[in-house]
Amino acid sequence: MIIVINMPRKTPPHKKVCDCQGSRRSRRREAILDVLSSGEGHLSAEQVHKAAQKRMPGIGIATVYRALKCLCGCGKVLEFIPSDGVARYEPGGDKPHHDHLICTACGCFTEAVDPEIERLQARLAAKHGYAISGHRLEIYGLCPCCAKKK
Repeated sequence: MIIVINMPRKTPPHKKVCDCQGSRRSRRREAILDVLSSGEGHLSAEQVHKAAQKRMPGIGIATVYRALKCLCGCGKVLEFIPSDGVARYEPGGDKPHHDHLICTACGCFTEAVDPEIERLQARLAAKHGYAISGHRLEIYGLCPCCAKKK
């Protein structure tokens, strides 16, 4: 199964999505961004919380959830939800574009880029009159290890 999820629309420059776009800085949000930028792979909110506590003792899980929502809203963090239903987060913006292959059995993920898929998506958008501002592609199936077991 292939699921294409649209990226959030960009808001006009006069509208703030969240206060992290303004001059107000938050040490907590910066700690969370630092965790995601230095972390390996895609982290759940609980994993972000655990790592952020090492940088900033006392940070609460609710603060992490609020910050992640804010950071996703302005594009500094990207969220995707694999078949296990647990949202995963990764830094947005600086990281090169990639799609995800997600195993429905064990939940492992693989980042993948295929120029042909990118061309097909551009052609599909043009066919329907869309100007692409971004996209995400998640492909669900069995990883090689799980496929061997079945």
